[in-house]
Amino acid sequence: MAQIKVIPTPIPDLYVIEPTVFGDERGFFMESYHKRVYAAAGLTMDFVQDNHSKSKKGVLRGLHFQKQHPQGKLVRVVRGRVWDVAVDLRPGSPAFGRWFGVELSAANKKLFYIPAGFAHGFLTLEEETEFVYKCSDYYDPNDEGGIRYDDPQLKVDWHFQEFGITPGQVLLSAKDAKLPTLQEYLNQVRCG
Repeated sequence: MAQIKVIPTPIPDLYVIEPTVFGDERGFFMESYHKRVYAAAGLTMDFVQDNHSKSKKGVLRGLHFQKQHPQGKLVRVVRGRVWDVAVDLRPGSPAFGRWFGVELSAANKKLFYIPAGFAHGFLTLEEETEFVYKCSDYYDPNDEGGIRYDDPQLKVDWHFQEFGITPGQVLLSAKDAKLPTLQEYLNQVRCG
């Protein structure tokens, strides 16, 4: 059974995962998920849905979450690379409103475990980037929520300059362009 390296982040329950990769002149092999291996490392999540997206350079997806049925996610890149960000939105969490980001790529083969209760988003850094992720609950379009990627309260550093992307080159969906700030979202919840 292959091993994984589970790397804690500054936010509790949020982890970067480095799988064991076996490579030779033919290519490589790795286990991206093995329930017993993950459980032995203290990660006991169950997954019910796999998703796969493809994006061109400069696409920013997020920051998304499910309101009543939050999804834990195990994410990775199988082609290209992304800057992946998770924001803690768990009520009562000492890290509420804090974010953490990590570069995921087909080359580094890292995975990112984002537990339920986090907003999630990523910026694609190469053309034809393919992003895959496992979810712990089913997607429900009537339950989706989101927060602006450029929320001034969150101050997420998307490293645009470092990655050679100007903020004007960022490609958002029409829906993501209309997302509220965290404070606006919290005000809606209180008033709703």
